[in-house]
Amino acid sequence: MNLQEARLQWAQHRGALEAKGIILPDVVGYAADEAKHDYTLAMDAMPAISTASNSAVPWGLTNYIDPEVIRFAFAPVKAAKILDEQKKGTWLDDTIMFHVVEHTGEVSSYGDFNTNGRSGVNTNWPQRQSYHFQIMKEYGEREIERAGLSRLNWVGEIDMAAADNLARFSNYTYFFGVAGLQNYGLLNDPNLPASLTPATKAHGGVTWMNGNAIIATANEIYNDIVAMFSQLVSQTGGLVEQEDSLVLAMSPASAVALTATNSFNVNVSDLLKKNYPNIRIETAVQYGVVSSSNPHGIAGGNLVQMHAEKVDGQNTGFLAYTEKMRAHKIVPDVSSFKQKVTSGTWGAIIAQPNAFASMLGV
Repeated sequence: MNLQEARLQWAQHRGALEAKGIILPDVVGYAADEAKHDYTLAMDAMPAISTASNSAVPWGLTNYIDPEVIRFAFAPVKAAKILDEQKKGTWLDDTIMFHVVEHTGEVSSYGDFNTNGRSGVNTNWPQRQSYHFQIMKEYGEREIERAGLSRLNWVGEIDMAAADNLARFSNYTYFFGVAGLQNYGLLNDPNLPASLTPATKAHGGVTWMNGNAIIATANEIYNDIVAMFSQLVSQTGGLVEQEDSLVLAMSPASAVALTATNSFNVNVSDLLKKNYPNIRIETAVQYGVVSSSNPHGIAGGNLVQMHAEKVDGQNTGFLAYTEKMRAHKIVPDVSSFKQKVTSGTWGAIIAQPNAFASMLGV
């Protein structure tokens, strides 16, 4: 049997051998008779090879996996930078009540025997409802081991994903609350004053930006912000002053407009720092207009919000939660594990709505 016949015979036998479990994918033929009968050969110098031609090693042996993990970036969680965040109650509490006290009274003309005039107190108990939410972490033994082959801490990554999801939903409730409950956000509390409308600009519209271009002048942008501060002064009866700690919050895109410079080479940020020395500027994507890339924005346009951090020595608002993260017990299964983690939120508590002002459509 020559070499050609040896290969043909192997091709005929391959199917029957594979059916019996003998699978040799790299073999192309039997050894020919000429090789079998030549005892001068040490069987390592075949006149023609019987396997597929190859001079390399398996690709996995030359594949390097970088141990540094590159994670996808998401929009930053910024609500807690705009308002202070506080723990209120526990995960057992469904409602929270706040003391609201208003001093009342009237004076009367003095007389030695007069008993007119009185002082009093009016109290109220506004309430908010908590919302508790959860996420499950699940991972299998083989899943963990296989991820370890690529130098990936699978359980650690799942832990981080769970914490990130809880934090992002909590941040969302701080801006928009929870529908169907007395749980409101920084942007939709029903007690907040109505938003102002920006002044008409020289370009004919009211917006600060057109796409990525600043189209309003520095003075026009600054005057819109002054209008919000003027509303704060009016709403609080003069309790808010220029030297007070103020927070100016807007979308990152709107904040670009603060770099607009006037004819004296002074930009909007400079004007704000000069006239409001304790102002703090914060950005969050939730203040931007709703779009495909920002589905949790404002439908009516870009929003800018200003508030005083304290009025008459009292905090004007805060963000509240019951539990930041409660880890429940790890439950083992046959060859896997699962664990529930939960959080709770009260949303944003606007204690003094008159200390907030906003402008929609900049």
